[in-house]
Amino acid sequence: MTAADLETAAADSAGSFFRPRKKPFTHQGEPCKNCETPLEGWYCYSCGQNADTHHRSIWHLIWEAIEGMFHLDGRLANTLPLLFFRPGVLAKDYMEGRIVRHVPPFRTFLVALLLFIFAAEHAIHSAQHHAEEERHKRAELLATPQGRAAEAARMRAEAVKDRDERLKGANADRDEVLADAAKTRDEDLKDADQDRAKVLKTYQDDVAKAQADHQKEVADAQARYAKDVAEADHLQNNPLAGQEALAAEENLRKSAAEKVRSAQVPDVFDADKVEAQANAIAENSTETATIGGVHIRTPNLSSSAGGDAAHGAPAAGADHGKERWPKAGLAKALENPEYYMVVMFGWGHRLAVLLLPMLGLSLALVYLNKRQYFIYDHLLTATNLLSFAFLTNALGLVLPDPVRGWWFVLLMVWTPINLFQTLRGGYGSSILGAILKTLIVWWSTVFSFVLLLGFLMVFTLAQI
Repeated sequence: MTAADLETAAADSAGSFFRPRKKPFTHQGEPCKNCETPLEGWYCYSCGQNADTHHRSIWHLIWEAIEGMFHLDGRLANTLPLLFFRPGVLAKDYMEGRIVRHVPPFRTFLVALLLFIFAAEHAIHSAQHHAEEERHKRAELLATPQGRAAEAARMRAEAVKDRDERLKGANADRDEVLADAAKTRDEDLKDADQDRAKVLKTYQDDVAKAQADHQKEVADAQARYAKDVAEADHLQNNPLAGQEALAAEENLRKSAAEKVRSAQVPDVFDADKVEAQANAIAENSTETATIGGVHIRTPNLSSSAGGDAAHGAPAAGADHGKERWPKAGLAKALENPEYYMVVMFGWGHRLAVLLLPMLGLSLALVYLNKRQYFIYDHLLTATNLLSFAFLTNALGLVLPDPVRGWWFVLLMVWTPINLFQTLRGGYGSSILGAILKTLIVWWSTVFSFVLLLGFLMVFTLAQI
């Protein structure tokens, strides 16, 4: 008996842990219900139909559905340990034709992708549910005078901290400008060819400008502080603060969407103009809510309403059907991010298959000089690498919050090591060659993934 026979026998024996034990065959000689051939075993030797009565309990039917989808047999127990810990051995087995002992690689890839999609959707829904709970808890807290007083105190403390940081920055900017001006003056005065009066005049102008800029920054910091304190006072005395906190996110979505719709899209890109519009949107918002430990900026509806009216917001609404595609899609995504995520996930599992040829092409390019390997071999290896990535990331997405961060840190190290093991063991590369090829394949794959993700996000905007 060869080593391969022993491994196959071990795999079949391991499959007994997943499959229920069959009863002794008691239908000897009975006609097959499909072709009426006399039965000699559990399967008809003429048509192949199972001789069982097919009467199942509900649990048996559930197990058969799971087993049919994921094909849980002995090969799974033989494949998964190699996929995670000895990927080079698994790749070499596939390349050299030892495939009967393993789960078909493309099936593993599809199942891993399916599990990753389920895990990602679960993680997103859990985060949204947690944020919703935190939002309601905070609204309940702001409905009480004690809660509003505590929140107002926090806002005042943050206003003081923000003011002090701004004043400190303004003083540092002034001192730096004055020091540079003095240094330039002293250097120019050492030059006999320089006009002394002109040098001193330039220095005085720089000092005057520095002082004026400093006074403006100080005034802005004090005005912002006064505004924040006034908002804290208003919150403390506002019995409807809880209801307004619940409506804050919805108002933010609507305001952001209207700002996008009303924004001017120049034919020629003007960075200064785009920055000015972004700053205007930021200045028209006010920090009033903390959801899940994160500060959100909610719109100042009174000022934005006036600004919209002044800039012809009704005309923008009337012209809604003529919006340009990027603006229309972005506005819809801001108004309903949940729907945007659903559509993106719907297309995501289709476009994720494109990672397979991208990774296979990267492998083919780094092993272009090894003609014994064909595109088929590179695609098999790519399926294993992507299956590992999808399964490990899916596991990380369902782990508890305290463990999840450490798991993804581990994956940042484990994934390139898994790739190195695959190239070293599967292709027989030297240590130095495997390291170099790992770097090339790793960065090309990351770039391809980011490019595909960016395309998916933009493409989804066109679908909503």
